[in-house]
Amino acid sequence: MTSLQLALWSFPVLLLLIFVRVPIGLSMLVCGLAGAWMVYGNHMPILNQLKQVTYSTFSNYSLSVIPLFLLMGQFAALGGLSQALFKAAEAWIGHRKGGVAMAAVGACAGFGAICGSSLATAATMGQVALPELKRAGYAGGISTACLAAGGTLGILIPPSVVLVIYAILTEQNIAKLFLAAFVPGLLAAFGYMLVIAIYARLKPQDVGSMPPMPMKERWAATLKVWPVLVIFVVVVGGIYGGIFTPTEGAAVGAFGTGIAAWANGGLTRKSLLGVVLATATATGMIYMIVLGAGVYNTFLALSQLPQEAANLVGSWDVNPYTVLVAILVLYIILGCFMDSLSMILLTIPVFFPIITVLDFGLSPEELAIWFGILVLIVVEVGLITPPVGMNLFVINSLSRDTPITHTYRAILPFVASDLIRTAILVMFPGIVLFVLRL
Repeated sequence: MTSLQLALWSFPVLLLLIFVRVPIGLSMLVCGLAGAWMVYGNHMPILNQLKQVTYSTFSNYSLSVIPLFLLMGQFAALGGLSQALFKAAEAWIGHRKGGVAMAAVGACAGFGAICGSSLATAATMGQVALPELKRAGYAGGISTACLAAGGTLGILIPPSVVLVIYAILTEQNIAKLFLAAFVPGLLAAFGYMLVIAIYARLKPQDVGSMPPMPMKERWAATLKVWPVLVIFVVVVGGIYGGIFTPTEGAAVGAFGTGIAAWANGGLTRKSLLGVVLATATATGMIYMIVLGAGVYNTFLALSQLPQEAANLVGSWDVNPYTVLVAILVLYIILGCFMDSLSMILLTIPVFFPIITVLDFGLSPEELAIWFGILVLIVVEVGLITPPVGMNLFVINSLSRDTPITHTYRAILPFVASDLIRTAILVMFPGIVLFVLRL
């Protein structure tokens, strides 16, 4: 069996291991080591490769931004910033048709600006918003669906852990990717709110209402979110103003959210230990996936699969957009079974060389950024696509009295909104790139 055939057979083996619940990082590590052993024929080059991959992976300076963003999200949840965001949004639009659900989406967008994780955003905002949605008379289906969809804003609106990994894999500028993700992230939030508005008019029996708040209470609720605004402006402004790097910005953001959590009384000596342990656990899980992907991708590079695939697609007389759409559809399918980080680590080393040989009329840097944002969107679509979207299960686990089938039916309009937005961004790359071009 040739090395190329080994690489092709490794994909179904990898998916089988994941299907039988072997941890994804371990699955990729095993497939990578076994594949390299079959190529080399003895174990010595494999041990040397494992040493090199481990060092080169974890000595990457850009990778240090991940635990800092995770720590920032932990501090934000501990300090009550998620609840403050939801209360502020609810104060202004909660009395409108579908307003409380729209407030939940808006709060997810705000929390995503200081978190960077889809599942963490969904879980945190679910704990805050679900009781309020039920108290306002919202049906379980639309309540869980809007929060599952809103959770995807955690990585669409920078900072984003997935974008950091994509930038490392494709050797792109993290700050430019963050900047390019702003407009698609805001379009996603607007699209979800539009879906809720339409849903509220088509099925008013599923959407409750609440009395409008006095103006004094609205402003009081708004003032409580000032730490989020200050942190966001300092971090983002500092990065794009050239004051500090994305990693330094993440450190500043983590320090700022920690101070805010301490000032609100949520951060104590006891709770600090829990925050550090939770961040370390999540970081260890991510780093294990990154290491497994590094070993597996080294095996793929050794087999020449990415290069052969790029050469093959480049020789086809086919419209580049046909290839792009096929890749994006595959991401949506994979998103039903895998988390977004694993998908990026597994597929980008294969798909990115294919995309770079196609002519979309963009410079290499613009093409890499545009493709990264499209991939970021579609992997999150997969996380809310029935029957096994991961965000759906995270939110539904917080609402035990809501049948999962009700969540499935209610999420479909949000998935449709995502697909429409993706189609628009595919047809008009300038929407993603115009901020960079300024």
